[in-house]
Amino acid sequence: MTSTRESVPLPTLAGHGTTGGSDAALAEARTRFLTSEPVAFGEVRTPILNSWRRSLRAEVAADHIEVPYVGEDNLDAAWVEGARPLLNQLAGQLDGQPVSLILTDPTGIVLSQHTGDGDLHRHLEGVHLVPGFSYGEEFVGTNGIGTALEDGTPRRVFGHEHYAEHLEGLACAGVPIQHPLSGKTIGAVDLTCWSRDASGLLIALARSAADQVRQALLATTSPRELELFQAYLQACRRTGGIVLAVDADNVMMNDYARTLLDAADQAMLVGQMRELVDSGQRSSTSLLLPSGSRVRVHCRPLSAAGAAVLHVELVEPDEDTGPGTAALPMFLPGTVGSAPVWLRCCHEVDAGFDAGEWLALVGEPGTGKATLAECVQQRRRPGEQLRTLDVDPAGDAGRPGWLDVVRSVFAHPASALVVRHADRLDAASATALAATLAELRDTAGPCVPWVAVTLDAGADTGRLADLLELLPRTVQVPPLRYRIEDLDQLVPFLLGKLSRGGLTCSPATMKLLMRATWPGNVTELYGVLRDVVAHRRRTGEIRPGDLPAAYHAVTRRALTHLESLERDAIVRGLRDADGNKSRAAKSLGMSRATIYRKIHDYGIVTAGSGRGGRNR
Repeated sequence: MTSTRESVPLPTLAGHGTTGGSDAALAEARTRFLTSEPVAFGEVRTPILNSWRRSLRAEVAADHIEVPYVGEDNLDAAWVEGARPLLNQLAGQLDGQPVSLILTDPTGIVLSQHTGDGDLHRHLEGVHLVPGFSYGEEFVGTNGIGTALEDGTPRRVFGHEHYAEHLEGLACAGVPIQHPLSGKTIGAVDLTCWSRDASGLLIALARSAADQVRQALLATTSPRELELFQAYLQACRRTGGIVLAVDADNVMMNDYARTLLDAADQAMLVGQMRELVDSGQRSSTSLLLPSGSRVRVHCRPLSAAGAAVLHVELVEPDEDTGPGTAALPMFLPGTVGSAPVWLRCCHEVDAGFDAGEWLALVGEPGTGKATLAECVQQRRRPGEQLRTLDVDPAGDAGRPGWLDVVRSVFAHPASALVVRHADRLDAASATALAATLAELRDTAGPCVPWVAVTLDAGADTGRLADLLELLPRTVQVPPLRYRIEDLDQLVPFLLGKLSRGGLTCSPATMKLLMRATWPGNVTELYGVLRDVVAHRRRTGEIRPGDLPAAYHAVTRRALTHLESLERDAIVRGLRDADGNKSRAAKSLGMSRATIYRKIHDYGIVTAGSGRGGRNR
């Protein structure tokens, strides 16, 4: 498949420089801003002034350039290769012209740079605007690349509009590039020239180059991807609602979906979508999203394996799903949380207890399924007996007479039974448990003890058919990552249990905890805090350095043992150097470029120590 769009030549830009008067006024306004003096309305363009403020908050250096280097080993982005013929053609047009064509990834890391003028190229090398360095706004301040990516829209930054003084001699225009199918930002194209040569034409040319890159990517799209894209567009035309499309490599969603669904909702829908796709048939299901919204999902598989289009309808609140049930706060002794998805879960369990319905609590390990059941029982019948039976073969179910525990509960009608890990029972034990519960229920009379059973999400429940028939209600217990805002309550609550209220968590430490994905959920969080308490005084404030090294990094992949040791050493080095990367690199015997690359590779979050050190 070939593109029908011809490349637009890049004309010479010289001779269109800005006036000296406006340059002088802008330079004066920048100086006043950097010295905390007021800048009058209209002196600086609003997008630039907003970027200056972000740069100031990020403590970007205005008097020198210091950008992280991530190396040039992993700069071969697939989309760059797909657009390579066009890029070579555009680069050829720059020969002899003082203009540079720059491509970056979505974070601002320079992937390629072609400059048609030797003097300009040497200057760009001097300010590290070359492959392998990041020009994200958080490192360089206001610039065409980082600011365009930060704002998600084309941006031009000329002369003194740059935050860093070493860039004041340049003019740049950056345009984010969205993948033509998924709509996801995959990078940016930037045109940079001397500020004396710049004109408003620069942003138009950058837009044209970005558009040509998108066209080139569309021309290299596979038939499978085109089928997905066409089905997605057709679904968008038919409905004004939420539309998503997915295959093994792409996820597309319309603006309505991005507006109404937060990141956790989107992640849950995509995960559910992939499960529905595996069935290979049209299907519909109702879901409770992490945000608390209830939706009905219609899935239409496509001919390509693993591809489907999803249409999502918001379900109007009613007496079972509206704010009157799930949005109201609920006090449960022994646990905390106020995220909508958690409150809905609590209300559903409470309603099941109130109705005397036996229920199945389904969720990932560590989400607190058994704890939730116990807390609801304590709320409804404080002081009454509650028995917990762990039927893992390595636990109670592996001991003779374990079913006698079940029978003993039914001797006290006001009591309750929580059966943990029911999905780990073998077929014979599951049948025996179901038969015992059914017999006891039928002979217990009008007052039947309440029974809750916990199951791990995604577990094979085929052998539990007889048991599940006894459980008319199923409640999904959300993972911690779906209610991450509850950390504000969970962390103090757990620390109170571990340290008797003597320890608190600093804002910087809480920020690190909220970045974690918590695959072990609340159990993992409790373990981390327990270890912290065990290694320090039980009073005072927990600082970032008190956390294990793994929680200073955003997990990207599983690390080998040696990589984990290296990551931990870098985290300790940064902590000891008060966040100063140069000092940390020196103490570890590595170059500054190497430590920047390692920080990027391991996803290390370089939070300051709280002693006033700069994160440089």
